[in-house]
This record gives sequence, C-alpha cells and structure tokens, in this order.
Amino acid sequence: MKKIVAIVFLSILLPSACQTTSTNEIDWATPLAPEDQPKVYINKMQTSMASAQTPSVQPTADTRLLPEDWQMWPVVPEVTQTAKELYRKGLVMGNNPHAFSKVADCQNLKSVFLWKYDHLDIYKFDYSLDEYMETIENFQGYFDRDGQAAKFGFTAASPLTQLEADPHYCLPEETPLECELRITRPTFVLISLEFPFLNRSAALYEKYLRQIIEYVMSQGAVPILATKADNVEGDHSINLTIAKLAYEYDVPLWNWWAAAQPLANKGIDPYRDGFHISEEAWEERSRTFLMVLDHLWKGLKDSS
Repeated sequence: MKKIVAIVFLSILLPSACQTTSTNEIDWATPLAPEDQPKVYINKMQTSMASAQTPSVQPTADTRLLPEDWQMWPVVPEVTQTAKELYRKGLVMGNNPHAFSKVADCQNLKSVFLWKYDHLDIYKFDYSLDEYMETIENFQGYFDRDGQAAKFGFTAASPLTQLEADPHYCLPEETPLECELRITRPTFVLISLEFPFLNRSAALYEKYLRQIIEYVMSQGAVPILATKADNVEGDHSINLTIAKLAYEYDVPLWNWWAAAQPLANKGIDPYRDGFHISEEAWEERSRTFLMVLDHLWKGLKDSS
C-alpha cells in the first residue's frame, strides 16, 4: 500500500521537474539574523584561490587519473586532502554539518531528485538503505529541498547573475549562489549545471564554473562536481571541462556519466531531446548521489 501511494505521489511530481516553482511553494532553511552571519561572508563574486585555500601540506605522489581519462573515474570519488581542509575550515566558520546545498538546473530539482530520502515513511526502495541511514538522518530535511541556487533553466552563468536571485529571500545585489550559501551555510555543495549550453564554448562554461567553485570554497564548503549523462555538445567537452576543474582544485567529482552507462539508452530518455534523463535514470541518479554524499561525509567527519 505504501508503495502504491508513493508511485501515485511520484506520478504527480514528475511532470513538474522542469517547471518553475512559485515562491510560496518553496521551503527554506531558517535564515540567520545579520548579527549571526559569519564574519567571512563575501558579498561580491571576486574571490581568489589564495582566499579559498588553507595552508599547504607536504606534497605526496599524485596517483589520480588525469582529466583526459574522466570516463574511467569512479562513480564515487575518494576524499581529497583539499576536501578535508575545506570541511574543517567550514566548521570553524560556523557552517551547518547537517546541511548540503545544490547549485543546479532542472535535472536536480527535488520533484525528481533525492526527495524520497526525506519520506521514508511513504516510499519503499528496491535496494537496502541500511548502510546509508546515518547519512540520511544527518541530512534530514535537505533532500526534499531546492534552495535558492537550483532552478529550472539554470545554466552555468545563472547562479552568478543577480537578476536570477529571488528578492523575497535574497539581499540586494546578491546572486543566487551567494544567497543560498548565506541562508543554508552548508558543508557540501552539489554543482550540477547540465542544462544544454548550446552555441556556447566549453571555455565559457569553464569560466563560470570556476567562479562558482572558488566562491563555494571561499565559504568553507566542499564542492561536489558532477559529470552529465548526455553529450549534446557532441564531443564531451563539458564533461572534460568539469573533470579538469575537479582535478585542478582537488575536489570530489561524482561521475554520473559513468553511473548512467549501464542503463538503457545510457540513461537518456529516447523520446525527448537527448538531454533529459529517463525515469529509470532518476532512481539511479538519486541512489548514486546518496552513495557519494555518504562516502564523503563519513570520510570527512571522521577526519575533522
């Protein structure tokens, strides 16, 4: 009976995956009073790696796969030294160890992505959640939430654009990215801007993605980059760009492309535009991101 209720619930939600959500339907983390805001809050998007990084450690042999080999990268990334430093830095800055944010497009909205983990009472899974329950409980309330930086139609430039910020929740001159990190103060930030960047260059995509990564790092949060299942650009240049930045900044990359390969049509909906993923892929997308969040959080909390 619970599964039937959940299926009906999901069928209602799925058509709205790429539709704009009205303001009064959005639920948010409780904003902090101005006097409680972290003193290191940066209002403008002009950060540098010098401010984003913590003191260096003794170099060790780099055994990572090169960005050009991104298709061979694991679905679930290892905990990097930079991630450890950022996690510790974020806790000192007052970030919420029970919160994660999304900087993302419509394929990451709560109506189709992750929401079920906040509703275990109405949904039965075809796989065991036993090993993930500690993580689900730790981040309870953030799976069924979009926030200010995940919206329909977002491209890599959108989170950096003040005009995209909701004035009901954001301060004057804030971008969606600044607004979301101020409100939520997360320890992790999923960056998954897969919206087709047609007629634009990978270099321009990199320019915007780099700014997003650096700002997230400056706020003491761990960026989790994600490859995309599609190849609308024709040469996988966007996924290569994402891998290059993950490698350069030494931050985790969730290889969603690799996770989607065993699925029918490699996870792409054959009846749509070559970009949107299939219903089967939605379930796998949520499951593999939960695996990533679980692995990173457990590895980082135990090292802090």
